[in-house]
Amino acid sequence: MIVIARIENGFEDKFGIPRQSGRVENLSKIVFEKPFNNLDAIREIEGFSHLWLIFGFSKAEGKYSLTVRPPRLGGNKKVGVFASRSPFRPNNLGLSSVKIIKVESDGSLIVSGADLLSGTPIYDIKPYLPFTDCHENATSGYAGEFVDYKLKVENSELLNGLSESLKSDIINILSEDPRPSYQDDEREYKLDYGKVNVTFSVRDNQITIIKVK
Repeated sequence: MIVIARIENGFEDKFGIPRQSGRVENLSKIVFEKPFNNLDAIREIEGFSHLWLIFGFSKAEGKYSLTVRPPRLGGNKKVGVFASRSPFRPNNLGLSSVKIIKVESDGSLIVSGADLLSGTPIYDIKPYLPFTDCHENATSGYAGEFVDYKLKVENSELLNGLSESLKSDIINILSEDPRPSYQDDEREYKLDYGKVNVTFSVRDNQITIIKVK
């Protein structure tokens, strides 16, 4: 397959990346590779509000199993790989729904809600069509019980030296609980996002920011 573009954002490490697209409205930039860095390739794209990104789990290449342990199920219950969105798949392909924020003059795209590591290769982009892609009576299986799962973030004033957008991104990422679900203790964790390192701990469904560097 041909890499048509790569994504640029604040996620320099896998830890902290939202488990699903759209959960955090962080901004990303899609930069096209040659010869796709041509405005002809995205002609009329501004008429769509959202896009599907087909990308490669570049940090999980060559690793897969017929069954996986979804993090939200505590890492204890096994489900079939095709009944999950695990990155450890036979072809390492991921699907992400993002919102178009701006089409740049050079043909790059500013989007929000991407759950991709910075530098991730994108293999295809398709418009999101609400009249066919949105199914009103669709069910979410075991994933449905986590739709409203959020943690309260304390000591957010430690982020006051950052821009409002960066501060908002970090708070929203933390509220999604970036920890592996099988870890439920008061150890300290570190989140790297947008060149900022945040140390935090979790107790009683509450995240406490300890240090910002």
